[in-house]
Amino acid sequence: MRVNLQLFAQERTEPATPRRRQEARRKGQVARTVELGSALILLTGFSALYLMAPGAAREIAASTTRFWEDALAGFARVEPGNIPSLFLEMIWIAVRFAAPLALAVMAVGLGAQLLQVGFLTSTEPLKPQWRRIDPVSGFKRIFSKRAAVELVKATVKIVIVGGLAYSLLRGSLPQYGEYMMISPVEATAHTGRLVFRLGLWIGIAMLGLALLDFLYQRWEFEQSIRMTRQEVKEELRQTEGDPHVRSRIRQRQRQIASARMMAKVPTADVVVTNPVHLAVALKYDPVEMDAPTVVAKGAGPLAQRIKEVAREHGVAVVENVWLARALYESVPLDARIPEELYKAVAEVLAFVYRLKGKSVPGRRG
Repeated sequence: MRVNLQLFAQERTEPATPRRRQEARRKGQVARTVELGSALILLTGFSALYLMAPGAAREIAASTTRFWEDALAGFARVEPGNIPSLFLEMIWIAVRFAAPLALAVMAVGLGAQLLQVGFLTSTEPLKPQWRRIDPVSGFKRIFSKRAAVELVKATVKIVIVGGLAYSLLRGSLPQYGEYMMISPVEATAHTGRLVFRLGLWIGIAMLGLALLDFLYQRWEFEQSIRMTRQEVKEELRQTEGDPHVRSRIRQRQRQIASARMMAKVPTADVVVTNPVHLAVALKYDPVEMDAPTVVAKGAGPLAQRIKEVAREHGVAVVENVWLARALYESVPLDARIPEELYKAVAEVLAFVYRLKGKSVPGRRG
């Protein structure tokens, strides 16, 4: 049995890169749930109605009572032309109370959006997509996993609303005869409290459902933007260049740096080796330098090349295992040697100068 390895190569196993996330956000693809806004709007609306409705009802009742009292006292005549003014006054009262409610609901809806995705505007979802009117694609969407999840959510909401309504009404709704015994004002107040409790319970239940749905939406979003390994490689090429090209560039840079360093070896006074693996070239000019300076160093093949160039140009090569390792590990290229190595380096330089019949250069100043 043959296995097509390309199937495994195309699996989306890699987390989305920051660039992929930015691209998805630009297209309006973010993890969010509409249930959160609905739940918060429901809670805000019922709470605002519970707080403001009694005041609105009292003002409407007072306005109506004042109108009829004036009519009965003879201060105003009850005519068809006066009735619209009464209704306009009631409408104005309702508007004054409804405006803060509408603003609160709008603010909560906007806050729910900002809480989930921040400030986001995108025209991508508004662009026409022909696959949306494709019958085959539409049929697939009807029986997709997302459609199944939405069906489950709708069923759960119906069960929650129905269960809470039944539980509350069965325990709180007075008998029909009791409604006949109380005044309309009391009946209205009782009904208002009952509706508020029902709305509050449903809102809290919907809020819990919204939090669960948000977790699911975030998980589904993360799955949808995952990438294949090939996609990650392609993005890396686009953002940082081809890895092979970068490798060749770094190799070329190392070659240039090595050539520049090797050009300084003939100017050195001595090359200290360990003797096989390390080589460090030192130069000392008392007129221009405060201390001997490392002009070249290398390990392995580079160390061998430094020694070859040094011998070709008559630069002394001295074996000193301890000093070579100390210079290689502690002194950067083109840097002065530390004070703790002054004595050891001075002894090596003095030895080299004696071999060449030169006098030891004196210090500046």
